[in-house]
Amino acid sequence: MPFFSITVLVTVIFFSFIGPFLYTVDPLFLDSQAILLKPSLNHWFGTDRLGRDLLARLMEGGQVSLLIGFASALISTLIGLLYGVSAALLRGGFDKVFIVVVDLFLTFPTLFLLLTLVSYVNASLWVLVLIISITGWMGTARMIRSESFAIASKPFIRILHIAKVHPMKIMLKYYAPLLAPIVLVSFTFGVGGAILAESGLSFLGLGIVAPQMSWGSILSGGKEVIDIAWWVSFFPGLMIFIVTFSLMNISNALQAKMNQKEVR
Repeated sequence: MPFFSITVLVTVIFFSFIGPFLYTVDPLFLDSQAILLKPSLNHWFGTDRLGRDLLARLMEGGQVSLLIGFASALISTLIGLLYGVSAALLRGGFDKVFIVVVDLFLTFPTLFLLLTLVSYVNASLWVLVLIISITGWMGTARMIRSESFAIASKPFIRILHIAKVHPMKIMLKYYAPLLAPIVLVSFTFGVGGAILAESGLSFLGLGIVAPQMSWGSILSGGKEVIDIAWWVSFFPGLMIFIVTFSLMNISNALQAKMNQKEVR
């Protein structure tokens, strides 16, 4: 299952980033003679209500959705890693501030926090990356903090502190390898969560703004014609499902391996 999920994920990435070089139809081209055409040999995934080719739009939109997903997950994972390890290393007042800040962020439902932030700025690719990152680091930070406290209690870490080894060296040389599996699991979960968050915002009309497109915005554009043109909403929804399902399978496989190592 993990190998299959990785293969599917790589295929989707090639579809989004290499596909436009092979399938050269303009995703923004308006064809008044091809409005809401069903999937066919001429338009494999059909067309939307403005006559635009849906396959070309899915390829173009996939680039935005995947960039938002991976970039947001990377930034939020790095924030969680640095903040969580720092809380375990420095402890005292810093750890107390950490707990207060995380609890404050977790007090607000993530969706409402996203909606609040997006309502004050004009959404674009990198703005959404920043906003989703800001609202998605808390879970990773708490897991990293918990594991870092367990690592800090190990005898060799105490010896390093007694020897007055620089905290940054301890963090990079000793903490990082031990935390790598947890970071990887958090990252894969974060990618799926970020893609779903962007899709939800775009579906509500608060995400990517035209002429840019994402799977979420394409899905949103099909909700008004779903009763007569199912394919406009089905295919972007399918792409979101495939990517998030594959990422969850990869995360589950990584967690299972981690649990096996802990048992041994």
